[in-house]
This record gives sequence, C-alpha cells and structure tokens, in this order.
Amino acid sequence: MSAPALSDLSREARDLLQTQSIELPSWAFGNSGTRFRVFTTAGVPRTPFEKIDDVAEVNRLTGVTPRVSLHIPWDRTDDYAALRDHAEEQGVSIGTINSNVFQDEDYKLGSLTNPDEQIRAKAIAHHLECIDIMRATGSPALKIWLADGTNYPGQDSIRERQDRLADSLSRVYAALDSDQQLVLEYKFFEPAFYHTDVPDWGTSLVHCQALGERAKVVLDTGHHAPGTNIEFIVAQLLRLGRLGAFDFNSRFYADDDLIVGAADPYQLFRIMNEIVAAGALAPDSGVNFMLDQCHNLEEKIPGEIRSATNVQEATAKALLVDREALSAARAVGEKSVEMVHSRELLPLTGYVHGGCSPIGMKKFFPTVVDASEETFDSIIISAGKRGYQVELSPAVLGKLIRFSYAALTE
Repeated sequence: MSAPALSDLSREARDLLQTQSIELPSWAFGNSGTRFRVFTTAGVPRTPFEKIDDVAEVNRLTGVTPRVSLHIPWDRTDDYAALRDHAEEQGVSIGTINSNVFQDEDYKLGSLTNPDEQIRAKAIAHHLECIDIMRATGSPALKIWLADGTNYPGQDSIRERQDRLADSLSRVYAALDSDQQLVLEYKFFEPAFYHTDVPDWGTSLVHCQALGERAKVVLDTGHHAPGTNIEFIVAQLLRLGRLGAFDFNSRFYADDDLIVGAADPYQLFRIMNEIVAAGALAPDSGVNFMLDQCHNLEEKIPGEIRSATNVQEATAKALLVDREALSAARAVGEKSVEMVHSRELLPLTGYVHGGCSPIGMKKFFPTVVDASEETFDSIIISAGKRGYQVELSPAVLGKLIRFSYAALTE
C-alpha cells in the first residue's frame, strides 16, 4: 500500500486544514539572541506598527497567520486604537496580549508571588494595564508567563508563594471582561533553578480551575524536560477543556525557541494527531495555535514562514491518519488493517464482492461490530448474495458467529 499524500485528504479534511490559523509573536520580528547576548539584525522592525507590517507579509505569503501577539512593555504605543486600525488595514488582527514581569528591577525575588505586598500590587497593576490594552486592541486573551521562583531551599516558602500567586491571579482574573480569557503558561526551570512557581501543566491547571472557566493552560513545546511526552499533556488538557493555547517552537535541550519541528518533527505530528483526534482543530474549539519561535540565527520573516508551514504540514499529516482503520486494527490486535482486494475475496471467504456476509465464511475471521449497534433492536447484514440482506438482532447474530463490539467509527 502506497504512503498517503496530501491529495488523499478528504474534502472535509481539506476544509478543516484551511480553517487553521496560526498566531505570530511580535517579538519574533525584533532582535533576539542567546541567554548571553542579543544580536542585531539589519532591517528589523523598530515599532509595533512595523512588526505588524512584517506579520502581514508572512500572512500574505502563507495565508495562515492572520493574528499577532503583542508583548507589553515591548510593544507599548501611545495610541492602541491606531495600532488596531493599522493591523486591520494590513489584513491582520491583534491576538493575545503578553504581560512582562520578569525584567523590572523590583521583580528580582518574584512578581505575583513576591513576599513584598507593594511589589505584588505593582505586578497586578501591570496586568490590569494589559487588560486595558486588550480592550483598546480587541484582544481576546491575556497570557501570563512568570519567571518567579527561588534558587535555594529555604529562600522563601513554596506553599506561601502559591497562596500569593492564587490571590494575585484572582485579582487579575476578576478584572477581565466577560469576553476575555486568561491563559497561564508554565516552564519547568529558568531563570529560577531550585523551584519555579508555575513549573508544570498540573500547577497551571490547578490555578486555572480555581479561577474559572475562562482561565486555561498555555503549552509551550520548549518548556519541558527532554523526553517529556508532550502529546500526553495535550490529550489530558483537551479532555478537561483547559488547553487554551500553544506556543510552538523547537528545542534540543531547554527553551531554545528554534524553528518549529526542527528538533523532532515526529513529536510535532504526534501533538497534532491528538488535536485532530479530539476535534480541537475546528475554529470554535477554543485552542489558539501560536508560535514562540524567535531565535537569533534565522532571518525573521523566512523563519516565521518555515515555522508556520511546518505546523500546517504536521496538521495535514495528522488529518491523513485513517482513524477508522486504526480503530479496527486495535479491535483485532493488529498493527494495521486494509480492505481485501476483490479478486482475493472469493478464495478467502467463499463470497463475492458485494455479497460478503459474516455468517458462513470458508474460514473463521474475527468479526467486530461497531459499539453503537449494541443498543439496536436489529441490524442488517449481507445475506451472502448480491442484492440480498437479512435483518436480525445482535443477540441472534451472537448465536450464529462469535463477534465483539468496539468503537470503530468516530
């Protein structure tokens, strides 16, 4: 059997792929660097207006990047309404607003978790400013990533820091409008190295559940220890309806922010496979596909194009998975299943194409019935001859042949 190709996508899958949109980070178009130095690149945008121009260029070339995430204070401007208008003129819109409480001198010992009440109040005020910017730009979401944590045991109380965080987040969440949401990002280490206040998806989830339905988790693919089964986390958050957004990038060790899929393209496919399987690719799923690819090696616009198209490629591959065939293979304990060629059917079963019945075959084959039929009073099967059928109850069928139920269809 030949490998599936893009041309094999069903009309429904193609339509779904065309609805996918990817949000670009404004900071990806500015100067960036390593942990030790920011390297300059000729021609990078100088203002948020120019960053939007570059986002619009990527969208013009790809057709899948119609939104831009802003980062405050990096993207502060005197007129956010004008920025919103400029984005709309360029055919894009303002997406998520990202807060920044990791570069101010006061936040050396933390921001929303800081033991100093005045510093916590300052950090909360910054997030309230971000909410005002959301209103002015039409942004639907506030994203919070905290560098808060400690470097030594005993430096501060881990439990008390969680209490402070819960209180600070509740104050921010209470300020949101009813059509706005908060998304909380986690990272297992750096810049704090003993403990991070939001180190994993479980911690983020606990806080989000305490806040309310409009608080969800952000999963940055570079914020995990090497070897982490990220698709498992995706599946769990989807089950709970708490996966708010992705920050897609790639990493070999830590938070490298490399081109999406560069280190492990198969992992990217596995992640998108969980998304497709859960029906979370649809625009109304509430999952935002964002990039956080912003390393210093690549030219800015080509780098974002490559990352966005890599996400689309992984999505297309996930849409090519024959889930009904996969379910059937699982049901009979095989690695794969495929249709028997019509010329092989008669020698194998004693029946011709169009008249193959599960009853009376030449040899025993495992028979699996879709689980949805277990509640039916009767089902209709082939009577062993073209144009003939027989109606019987599942109970009667069970007296004639051995079969099992399994979820074969989505």
